[in-house]
Amino acid sequence: MSLYEFITQTGWDDLPADVQHMTKRCLLDLVGVGAAGSTTPLSRIIRGHAASQFGAGSASARMLFDGRTVSPAGAALAGGMTIDAIDAHDGYPEVKGHAGCGLFPALLAMAEGRDMSGVDFLATLAIGYEVTIRAGLNLHATVSDYHTSGAWVAVGIAAMSARVLGLAEDQWRHALGIAEYHGPRSQMMRVIDHPTMLKDGSGWGAMAGVSACYLAEDGFTGAPAITVEGAEEFADLGQRWMILEQYFKPYPVCRWAQPPTEAARQLSRDHDFAAANITAIRVHTFHEAARLATAAPADTEQAQYSLPFAVAAFLTRGKIGVDEVGPSGLNEPEIIRLSHLFEPHEDDRFNAAFPSERWARIELDLSDGRTLISEDSVANGNADNPLTDHEIDDKFTTFMAGAGFGERSDEVMITVKQLDQAQGVATLIDLITAPASPV
Repeated sequence: MSLYEFITQTGWDDLPADVQHMTKRCLLDLVGVGAAGSTTPLSRIIRGHAASQFGAGSASARMLFDGRTVSPAGAALAGGMTIDAIDAHDGYPEVKGHAGCGLFPALLAMAEGRDMSGVDFLATLAIGYEVTIRAGLNLHATVSDYHTSGAWVAVGIAAMSARVLGLAEDQWRHALGIAEYHGPRSQMMRVIDHPTMLKDGSGWGAMAGVSACYLAEDGFTGAPAITVEGAEEFADLGQRWMILEQYFKPYPVCRWAQPPTEAARQLSRDHDFAAANITAIRVHTFHEAARLATAAPADTEQAQYSLPFAVAAFLTRGKIGVDEVGPSGLNEPEIIRLSHLFEPHEDDRFNAAFPSERWARIELDLSDGRTLISEDSVANGNADNPLTDHEIDDKFTTFMAGAGFGERSDEVMITVKQLDQAQGVATLIDLITAPASPV
């Protein structure tokens, strides 16, 4: 079966039951993270930008948790960056990035106003994950630079166009090529070293991918996409399901900061000590994680990309949620004090395991003379230590309530979990594009 045939002919019932279940988990998690992200300055700015610069034309879509109508490309841009505004969405280890953050808002934008069933929406999202992750693997295998997720998310979105827009195979090839060429091949490590609202490029990739779909539909040419055509990463389509190898984040911080946070959780669970008694923090991890080094973040972007801040927040409060990476945590003196105690150390074993595995170990010196040393730790939520459905549901409910959408969280959850029984997706779109009710 060719890639085009896989995309156009694979139905919901063709997907294994565990793939169907995982697709719904991904969708629910992305909606919850998008709700949390909608409260950030980043989201407010990008939604305002989309409203003023991406006006609706013959095609239109409402923005995620906003309600204003813009072009599909504008809605995809705003939605992707809104989800990316809170670094708590799903990811795939070996591509060092995130497929769903851009895929979902792009699909949502293109689906509005179309006669798309719930099973078609879900199947298209699942197929999008398979193509997007493989495009990312090929890009990283053939290009030495570490690009943001938007570079390969754009390609996956263009791949979905054959289902959503009904593009013929020649048009579809051009959509892939346009998206690959215009996808944001931006420098990821620059944002690790200097965190800003640029984040992981997912919104820009979503915009590029959606634009590529409509350009190809109008006859614009751009084939071939060299990360797709003839790439060996696509040889096992329909046999190996990449979506099942995804991770989910328990905390809204960079995945690389989560192994030492789990190490801190282990020490807090196993030993009796107070954060005020900590006099030194040594973190042993891999090179890329050690570069998440901002000790006193000035804003939520810096906080989400700060290893010392994440560990300090957990040691101080016993948790890391949206509040901890927002003004409440940023202004907590004890968190800032502990952040400045951070000493990074690279471990050759952990470097060798990256990116397939991310490991860390921490050591705490205490004022009573003790030194506590954690076990080597990985992040929670990987495919081999997954979050439970209950944990995903709790995370969703917490994020929705914290963002002012608590009154509709149950209805959204039920709608997502029963979407394969729905004749259409209009109810889902209405629920997750309406803004929060005034307080």
